[in-house]
This record gives sequence, structure tokens and C-alpha cells, in this order.
Amino acid sequence: MKHTSRDACDAWQLLVQFFFTQRAHLPVLAAELELSPAQCHLLHLIEPGRPIPMRRLAETLACDASNVTGLVDRLESRGLVRRRPSGEDRRVKVLDLTPTGSRLRALLVDRMTTPPATLGRLSVREQRMLVRILTRVLE
Repeated sequence: MKHTSRDACDAWQLLVQFFFTQRAHLPVLAAELELSPAQCHLLHLIEPGRPIPMRRLAETLACDASNVTGLVDRLESRGLVRRRPSGEDRRVKVLDLTPTGSRLRALLVDRMTTPPATLGRLSVREQRMLVRILTRVLE
């Protein structure tokens, strides 16, 4: 087993801390959009024009399929998603965004991906370096 350096541990702890400080903004955004944080997450995962099987959403969210069904029921009742049989396997249910759902998702993604003001503490050079580092880690 490879030994993890102290610097790697410190970097990871800071990334986790940064994530959780930013995650605290999601309930506020969700409330503004009249959604739950879980509904926001689900909407974020459904790309416009790319139907996704409900089973895959459950796997991605690491939850039981019945939990996804409840979330989808609420989104469907608001006219944000539509549930239909897959064209490849009619036993499989897929979700697709409605035009209203696509517009709300675009707003959600825009708001979620707006950088926090704290990143403004970094110089442009440091921001570019951070992008290169995170890109390399995610490769």
C-alpha cells in the first residue's frame, strides 16, 4: 500500500472543508426554486435531451430506487420531468426534462456553478493553477 503524504492529507482536508462550506448554500438556493436539495441534485443529473434511466439515477445518488421514485413524483407533478418507457427496453423507465424543467435546470446550474466570492482572493494566475491542478486530479 502506498503511503499518503502529509501534504496530500492536508490538501484533501481543505478540499472537503471548502466543499462543505459551499454546500451550505444549496438549501437556500433550493428554497428559492421551491425544490428540496435532493430534487436539485436530481435535476442537475438530468441533461436536456438526454433521457436517463431511473435506475442509473438511483445508482448515482447511492440510494434505493424507491427514493428516486418519490423525488421524480414531486418533480413530475410540477411539470419539470416526464417519465416514460425506454425506447430500447420498455421495462426500463427513463426520465427526460420538460421545457419548463430545462429552463429551471439551466437556472439551477448557473447559480450552482457561479464561483464563490472566496475564490476572488486568489490571483488570476492562482485560479488558473487551481484549474490545472484539479483537472489533473480528475483525469
